[in-house]
Amino acid sequence: MLVLITYDVNTETAAGKKRLRKVAKQCVNYGRRVQNSVFECILDNAQCVLLKSILADIIDKEVDSLRFYYLGNKYQTKVESIGVERGQPVDGALIL
Repeated sequence: MLVLITYDVNTETAAGKKRLRKVAKQCVNYGRRVQNSVFECILDNAQCVLLKSILADIIDKEVDSLRFYYLGNKYQTKVESIGVERGQPVDGALIL
């Protein structure tokens, strides 16, 4: 399923900047960045539970926030993009 993950991490402190880098790094491991704090991730249920747990452990719940949007398996009809696309499609083939 396609999961859209957005986050807002308070970066007023050095610890906040470190949390921001950690959240972004974990999201990159599971999907592609489409905006500065927005990632599209193709995940199965187990991966989704794991990633949510990892991210929840990183953030400071008093000042940071995470949002997960579950677009399902038929997400192609639910996503529209205008303007520059960043990187490869999340479900596209990657040739190394």
